[in-house]
Amino acid sequence: MCKAEACGQGVMLRELTHFSADRTLDCGQAFRFTRVEGGWAGIVGGRRIGVFQTEDSLLLSGITLPEYQTFWADYFDLRRDYQPLMDRFSEDPTLKEACRCCPGIRVLRQEPWEALCSFIISQNNNIPRIKKIIEALCGAFGSPLADGSGYAFPTPEQLASQDVEEIFSKTRCGFRAKYLSDAALRVADGQLPLEQIPLLPLEEGRRLLMEVKGVGPKVADCVLLYGMGRVDAFPVDVWIGRILEQYYPEGFPSELFPWRGIAQQYLFHYIRTLPHQPITG
Repeated sequence: MCKAEACGQGVMLRELTHFSADRTLDCGQAFRFTRVEGGWAGIVGGRRIGVFQTEDSLLLSGITLPEYQTFWADYFDLRRDYQPLMDRFSEDPTLKEACRCCPGIRVLRQEPWEALCSFIISQNNNIPRIKKIIEALCGAFGSPLADGSGYAFPTPEQLASQDVEEIFSKTRCGFRAKYLSDAALRVADGQLPLEQIPLLPLEEGRRLLMEVKGVGPKVADCVLLYGMGRVDAFPVDVWIGRILEQYYPEGFPSELFPWRGIAQQYLFHYIRTLPHQPITG
């Protein structure tokens, strides 16, 4: 466990292992962080945070130590010991290479509603455009931050009060506007109890999420993994499909199922970003 201490700018973390801010914030799981000089800036939960990593420390600026303990440690998944996971993953040759080439990825625990909307928007889309649409969505319908530096993600109620045409015209999100509207209406009126879904069996949680228009198995699994802490969820897109076809033709190893969502993120980042030769045993 890393050591956290208050400092003038926020919270300083030392003795932190298996964490790369660059890889964690730029691997397609969160869309409200942008690169700034020396690190990253993002808006999470209606507040702005800076993330600055050096060789031996991580500065989370703009937050307090109590906020770190009650929110941010879980958001960045810093309570989980990744060393035993790396040891387990290293027993598989493909995962061993992915972890070697892409060290330090952690699976964020994002707000479920924001994750649902974000991955609805992600369908048939690229990361720069996803970020652009999300910023437009926040600017049009979210509440201003207290310091005036941006906008919070709109609540289900804020989005449910808009018609589909308004969502479309303010965000230019195309066919996704009707999906966002349906999701907002379902969450706002209690049809979709997001707070209960993480407690359900995985298949049942997936089924409930897929009742939202436009939400298929891949988007549902992304919400379960990145927004609800279900690290046993395993989103399959074209990149992961290629990995499964090439390296796991008989299926992903069953012994890794409890953590296969974390494994998926290493595999995804590996095949998407790094040129490599076929892995052999």
